[in-house]
Amino acid sequence: MVKVLEFESGIEFVADINDHKDCLMSQDPTQETPDVLWYNIDIPKGHMLKAGDRIRITVEKL
Repeated sequence: MVKVLEFESGIEFVADINDHKDCLMSQDPTQETPDVLWYNIDIPKGHMLKAGDRIRITVEKL
């Protein structure tokens, strides 16, 4: 695998999608800071993450 990107970010909020998954979200509301990355990532329930937690996101090419 080849690492394409890795960054750390705070979770802005967690959305309840359905009975099986939630969505972790962090968005740059202004889009004026070009080096800020944002994300919406669906994950299975039971993760115990909450707004304000910091996470590391890694993207790899298989």
